[in-house]
Amino acid sequence: MKFVIQRVTHAKVEVEQKIIGSIQNGYLVLIGIAEDDNEKIADKLVKKLLGLRIFADENGKTNLSLKDVNGSLLLVSQFTLYADCRKGLYEYIIGKCRDEVPDVQTGSFGADMKITLLNDGPFTIILDSKDLM
Repeated sequence: MKFVIQRVTHAKVEVEQKIIGSIQNGYLVLIGIAEDDNEKIADKLVKKLLGLRIFADENGKTNLSLKDVNGSLLLVSQFTLYADCRKGLYEYIIGKCRDEVPDVQTGSFGADMKITLLNDGPFTIILDSKDLM
């Protein structure tokens, strides 16, 4: 499993010229799921994602988490990260994130999506389950 995380000032996803998800200040997360991934792996990556401390504090140091800044999530399935993004596990990840973050928006699994974002920093992190084992 891979999460490509981009800290953004805003991001949106459109399907057929309609905005289906939009956030301000948070993370755009592209999610790739491999054939052998499972809920245990998803739990580890979600915990790591939500624990990242990459927002600036009052002194300009990057040590605040998504919760600390009341940030939002835009989660998008990214088939090409592994060429296998099983819908059930993607939905599971969305649910786990919604348990912790009040504003979680999503793309549309399997749709032709257009994503617009303003990367803040730029700040991009890749979490790979292979690195957490």
